[in-house]
Amino acid sequence: MTALGLSPPVTLLNVPNAITGVRTAGAVGFATAALTRRSGHLLVAAYLIYWVGDILDGVAARALGQETRAGAVFDIVADRACTSACAAGLVVLRPSTAVPMAVFLVQFMVIDQLLSLMFLRWPLLSPNYFARVDRRIYRWNWSPPAKALNTAAVAILSIWAPVAVAVAFALGVTAVKVVSLISAAGLPASARP
Repeated sequence: MTALGLSPPVTLLNVPNAITGVRTAGAVGFATAALTRRSGHLLVAAYLIYWVGDILDGVAARALGQETRAGAVFDIVADRACTSACAAGLVVLRPSTAVPMAVFLVQFMVIDQLLSLMFLRWPLLSPNYFARVDRRIYRWNWSPPAKALNTAAVAILSIWAPVAVAVAFALGVTAVKVVSLISAAGLPASARP
């Protein structure tokens, strides 16, 4: 805090945030091109840019010591932009994916976003450190296997599995997210990690 009671300026210009910006522009751009050209190849490229870029920005943040709370929020918001654009492309190219992707989008865009931003209640740099507050919620949502299942599995199942299986999986993930959100909201904010 400064003498005026204001917080110090937020650092947004760093390598991980640049990666987040580039991967978001790239994924949304390729997903938009996939929509307009009805191209599966462009959609695969969009998903790859999103997923590889999402891994790289996190690795860069930790490796370079450039993790910030603002960067974590930027990453969370950017994930929603990439996901919504890619999901739209998937539904246009494969209309049979509409129901599982709709369930997934409500879960990811609303419930998971609220849950992911819960880290701001504690002095944590990002949801990646939520194990300091609650190990179970962390394991279910931000451990590496949970992250992969939470974002990639529904899209993959929507393409390769029967619709009922993809919807059941999306509903299962939604249930885990709702329970996690309710549990996280009930934790005392004063708990020190």
